[in-house]
Amino acid sequence: MDTHKGVLVCGEMAEGRLAPITIELLGIGRKLSDQLGETLSILLMGSKTGSLGQEAIAYGADKVYVAEDGLLDHYNSDAYTQVAANLCLKVLPSIMLLGHTDIGCDLAPRLNGRLGGGLSMDCLSLSIDPTTQLLLATRPVFGGNAHATVVSRSARPQMATIRPKIVPPAVRNESRQGEVIPVEDKLDPSAIKVKVVDRIKEEVEGVKLEDAEVVVSGGRGIGSAQNFGMLRELARVLGGAVGGTRPACDEGWVPASAQVGQSGKVVSPKLYIAVALSGAMSHIAGCLGSKYIVAINKDKEANIFNVAHFGIVADYKEVLPALTAKLKELLSA
Repeated sequence: MDTHKGVLVCGEMAEGRLAPITIELLGIGRKLSDQLGETLSILLMGSKTGSLGQEAIAYGADKVYVAEDGLLDHYNSDAYTQVAANLCLKVLPSIMLLGHTDIGCDLAPRLNGRLGGGLSMDCLSLSIDPTTQLLLATRPVFGGNAHATVVSRSARPQMATIRPKIVPPAVRNESRQGEVIPVEDKLDPSAIKVKVVDRIKEEVEGVKLEDAEVVVSGGRGIGSAQNFGMLRELARVLGGAVGGTRPACDEGWVPASAQVGQSGKVVSPKLYIAVALSGAMSHIAGCLGSKYIVAINKDKEANIFNVAHFGIVADYKEVLPALTAKLKELLSA
């Protein structure tokens, strides 16, 4: 008899509050737990997370496990793995959800190694099979050219990381009732082998790439760092961020932190404008979750048109100034 029950979310914090990905995880977690008729729990880690318990309940959690320890204020692989694994071994969740973020991508495989569950990374959607009651995890394969549905038939917990901004966030309901449960197990400092010697906060002008609702990306066809000025102006008008392909980053036209793709950042904005980039599979994998993709390229055979919702076959140097001017006119009206 399977003793694993319920859905457990591994939460993340951002500047002392629930990170947006955590609220998204609570949204999909609530949906899954309702389909199973089981409870939704969340683990919050950090010395000041106790005050966020009621907020997590308002967003859908039935139980909030709070591990308050100063060693958990900043992400540490060993510390987070120790706390999350110990909790899982106690509460035995059937499903465990993490964000497909820097933290989740590091923590999920470590937990999977400790717990022996089944893990699906970078999922685009999750659902419950009505017949088997198993988790169906859909994720991109072959560089985003196809989607595969992964099922863990026997290993528990069934683990998945969810791509940010791909599922709707939970709706806050202040009338919800739940339980805040302190995690009593203390961290074993001797088991923490990783030591963080310094933290450097990335300086970002405007909205962060991964948080932007509009992303304007350029490729090798832009030609120079100076020409990226047209993309920045368009992004500024739309309140978005500028990204680039790996070749554009390698040339130094945009910083490495702005690289979109399999070896860069995965973004899921409402609008992704791909300018003068061919559409290599590694790049498409980083933007395929966008709600709308608009491609601008003078090569009508460019692969980017195969995934774009709208395409403009033209020289970007002619299109961008006209597009930016028209948007300024419309937005000022």
